[in-house]
Amino acid sequence: MPESGRGRRHDHDAGGDPALLAAKAQLRDEVWSALIEGKAARFPGARNRISNFVGAEQAARRLAETDAWRAARTVKANPDSAQLPVRQRALEDGKTVYMAVPRLAEENPFFLLDPDHLADSPRKAASISGATRSARRIPVAELGPVDLVVSGCVAVGLDGARLGKGGGFADLEFALAGSAGLIGPDTLVVTTVHELQLRPAGSIPMAAHDVPVDLVVTPDRVIDCRAGRGPRPVGGIRWPELTEEKIAAIPLLRTLREHEQV
Repeated sequence: MPESGRGRRHDHDAGGDPALLAAKAQLRDEVWSALIEGKAARFPGARNRISNFVGAEQAARRLAETDAWRAARTVKANPDSAQLPVRQRALEDGKTVYMAVPRLAEENPFFLLDPDHLADSPRKAASISGATRSARRIPVAELGPVDLVVSGCVAVGLDGARLGKGGGFADLEFALAGSAGLIGPDTLVVTTVHELQLRPAGSIPMAAHDVPVDLVVTPDRVIDCRAGRGPRPVGGIRWPELTEEKIAAIPLLRTLREHEQV
């Protein structure tokens, strides 16, 4: 069944270079089309989201075979369907999971999932609907140090350059956790994607705030992207790069700016 129209772009309230935003938007459309045409997209569809993909469970299993996964006790993960198998596996393996509330749309913008205190099975608890029963919402101040960051992608380069759906939420989450001292320069960032979402090194344009990934995991392989790369951005919120519309949409940003202005 064909997907419906393209809808409003997630970067409609993004700041930054219009040419860069346009180039990223074009690349997203190319990748979403490739997933659809390759019959690699699953419910709820590829377009306008972090695409759920055929083989997501196999990619999660491959990630779980890495030393980085085995060493991690606390995982911060995106809330999208594509990484549901990763969140499920984390809970099954006894890891604490911090999952962002979609669009950071609440004053307490993270779910805390404790594997020892779940109201449902790990698979159900790791979903957005299940997290409302098994998790509690917490502020950034209640997060603990993070061992591994799982970030969803629309596309990712072999050099680790990441392309999200355009809302900028993954980078904001990273900045918030970094400014709180919960993520450091050596914290590993990983993603799980379909092979059709991979792009050659240098083909994904990056802004200064964009956070690259260290490991890319597909159903078929693990790609280490760290060789020859400079330091990634770790730190606070880059206020000049945020539009008033974006700040207004995220309660935590409004609160932080009010505190900074006092």
